[in-house]
Amino acid sequence: MAKTLNDLLTETKEAEAPPPPVPATVEKSSDDVISPERISCSPNDEEEPEAKPSEKDSNSLTNEGSTSSLKSTEALDCDQIHQMIANWNAESKKSAEESAITSDSSPTEKSSSEKFTESLDAGEVPKRKEECERPPAKKTTNFQRNDDVPVSVSAAKPGVLLPSPSVGASLIENLDPWKEGSPKTKSAGSPGMVEEAWERLKKSYVYFKGKPVGTLAAMDPTAETLNYNQVFVRDFVPSGLACLMKKEPDQRDVVKNFLLKTLHLQSWEKRIDNFTLGEGVLPASFKVLFDQHRKNETLVADFGGSAIGRVAPIDSGFWWIILLRSYTKCTRDHSLAELPEVQTGIKLILNLCLSDGFDTFPTLLCADGCSMIDRRMGMYGYPIEIQALFYFALRCARQLLNPERGGKEFLERIDKRISALSFHIQTYYWLDFTQLNNVYRYKTEEYSHTAVNKFNVIPESIPDWVFDFMPLRGGYLIGNVSPARMDFRWFLVGNCIAILSSLVTPVQATAIMDLIEERWEDLIGEMPLKIIYPALEGHEWRIVTGFDPKNTRWSYHNGGSWPTLLWLLTAACIKTGRPQMAKKAIELVEQRLSKDGWPEYYDGKTGRYIGKQARKYQTWSISGYLVAKLMIENPANLALISLEEDKKIAKPRLTRSASF
Repeated sequence: MAKTLNDLLTETKEAEAPPPPVPATVEKSSDDVISPERISCSPNDEEEPEAKPSEKDSNSLTNEGSTSSLKSTEALDCDQIHQMIANWNAESKKSAEESAITSDSSPTEKSSSEKFTESLDAGEVPKRKEECERPPAKKTTNFQRNDDVPVSVSAAKPGVLLPSPSVGASLIENLDPWKEGSPKTKSAGSPGMVEEAWERLKKSYVYFKGKPVGTLAAMDPTAETLNYNQVFVRDFVPSGLACLMKKEPDQRDVVKNFLLKTLHLQSWEKRIDNFTLGEGVLPASFKVLFDQHRKNETLVADFGGSAIGRVAPIDSGFWWIILLRSYTKCTRDHSLAELPEVQTGIKLILNLCLSDGFDTFPTLLCADGCSMIDRRMGMYGYPIEIQALFYFALRCARQLLNPERGGKEFLERIDKRISALSFHIQTYYWLDFTQLNNVYRYKTEEYSHTAVNKFNVIPESIPDWVFDFMPLRGGYLIGNVSPARMDFRWFLVGNCIAILSSLVTPVQATAIMDLIEERWEDLIGEMPLKIIYPALEGHEWRIVTGFDPKNTRWSYHNGGSWPTLLWLLTAACIKTGRPQMAKKAIELVEQRLSKDGWPEYYDGKTGRYIGKQARKYQTWSISGYLVAKLMIENPANLALISLEEDKKIAKPRLTRSASF
């Protein structure tokens, strides 16, 4: 079997490099499979289905992508590798000697050869000489990229080191975070802050009939409760992931109970005024009420009837499927997903979004306020956040559905939809410097299948800020595409979910991370991280938001900074081989988040100020930080929330060049 580059580099520097540290091991819990329980959650004391032991192999999911084996890196020419290292050492030594003669370096500054030796000891991939000498771009935070990433030798240019495509996915997806010997990295943050976060997360648990079923949205004693005393489906996702990554059986039970409770609520009649919602709709939130007269606990669910704007949540069902897949991946317990009631719940959700209609696009039509941005922000139509979550949920459902129980028809419908959806998003939502120039030169009033400007977008509708924001190296998925409309705003959730679900190609995923790096001050700033960029201001704000006093410029959803999104950025960084970017963002959070009382969001162009209406001790700000820390400490945790590229999906033939 061919040796990997890290093996060869280690052998080469064996004489001068200290022995590598023994990787930390993770004790395998004896309670990997949670025993089934009967959980009652109905106000009428109805019993939920009992999870039966799975008859299938517990090491594999039902469908494609359920299991993976660690892929080996491409074979390398040993002589070629040794020659490359020798050349590098010679160049480094020569450069160090010249630097000692011509410059007055600080006595504490390390030479390039010393830095190279340290990089080999750490298992890092050396950069090419021209990359090391290239000056950093202005307003850019430079990071050490592709830590511990396998590389391949380019056939076109022998001797040139290139990262393997989708290295984060192929490496991380197949590692088992609970298997003994999985690699870990040391935590750089304050242990006290992590302990405080876990303590506050556990205090946020909501109990129903003695069992934890979710977490409160916030526990701010100084602010009005409103609906922050409820369990929100989307808010619980980072809390659920933190519980799963904790590797403790009682923590996993919280996720299991939550999944079953929300599934039971799906069967309730959902009526808003005189209109009945679709059978598959899941609630946006629920709360537990204690009836003093009957001495009984009841659940009260909100399906949109109490929400701002009275909009039903489209994303709740998608997040539920994604979290169910994470639970199954973590516990290897397939009995929950294979319950007939759970299989039915998945199909009901899919029925809502796979039903036939008048739409000519594979994307999902939806209204403002149907997702995390639950107020009017001009997201109506086909927002990227919903499309990315839709795609992610479809791929997770394909792994969870049992074809022997009526799931075969749904699997066929899923395959057709994700193929069309991936082509549509990768082609029409993608924007880089080259594509921006193409849109700028669009002709209008084109007709027939030969039209280039298929959506009849007027070039004059391109906002001025886009031309300054778009770097030469990088790109992103724009916010929305529909007839005569392209929303050029940056939406973080949609772009990060597109990376984690492999909705974008590896080239596009790299370009998205390039853009974040190039526009670090704009998108990350002093407190990670911007949910939308840029903010709506002036007349545009008045028209689009309807004078919304909460979504003023650089506040809340209108360009505010949300610490909970840190877990999404961290996962995207690890998958694309750039953990240093995530570590830098985590360090920024650790400077203030705990001291400021774990706020919901921050205001200002760089996220300097605590949000004017932000709740403190916001649970998903706490859990988002914990998930980011757990993934940095053990990158194999990424497997719970990431999917590899689907080889079955036909790749679109993009006519423009790569953005970098």
